[in-house]
Amino acid sequence: MTDTVNSKRDSTPLVLIVPGLNNSGPGHWQTVWEERRGDCQRVDLGMWEQPHRNTWVNKLNLAIRQAGRPVILAAHSLGCLAVAWWAQFEQPGPDSPVRGALLVAPPEVDHRPHDPRVATFAPTPSQPLPFPSILVGSHNDPYMGLREARRLSRIWGSSFADAGHAGHINADSRLGDWHFGQFLLGQLIRHAEREALVEKLPTRVAAHQPVAPVPAGPSTPIY
Repeated sequence: MTDTVNSKRDSTPLVLIVPGLNNSGPGHWQTVWEERRGDCQRVDLGMWEQPHRNTWVNKLNLAIRQAGRPVILAAHSLGCLAVAWWAQFEQPGPDSPVRGALLVAPPEVDHRPHDPRVATFAPTPSQPLPFPSILVGSHNDPYMGLREARRLSRIWGSSFADAGHAGHINADSRLGDWHFGQFLLGQLIRHAEREALVEKLPTRVAAHQPVAPVPAGPSTPIY
């Protein structure tokens, strides 16, 4: 029985929380998920007030390698750029632990960024991500407009999800445990679990199917 439980735990994705600038404090959906969900673990990227791109990428890489199981990345703001740079540097293949990424409110870093500190992550990686991903944008995000977020989702090969008028989708947005975000995360987890089942079949016939289309989010934040 113990071996069966351990085997199931090893195949269930671990959700690695990847915060952005200044970390995610009380009231942020990332913090709420970490507190209330049993499958989440925060990546301590350090240098939160003055982020360093390669340091963040290296720390993210270490957390992924130490997970010991499939991984779903749940990134916010500048953490999305850390994920994209990790993918560009590492070039993960089909055997990578990373099975998907939820990329919430990535910032503009190339042209007149809202906070000059995020410019250290420029240029924005332009390669498609080699794993399923969902990029979430907001109509009134000061760090990146909705049109730019949609464009970035196409560049990265991500499905796009509209979070409505939710600002930067952070603690100030008062989202609580953010049901819409957990719905999107659930899509990625289920996709990863289906992939794991297919990999166990004698002939792998349905691997790397796209994530299901994402419905539009609410027109106002979910509290």
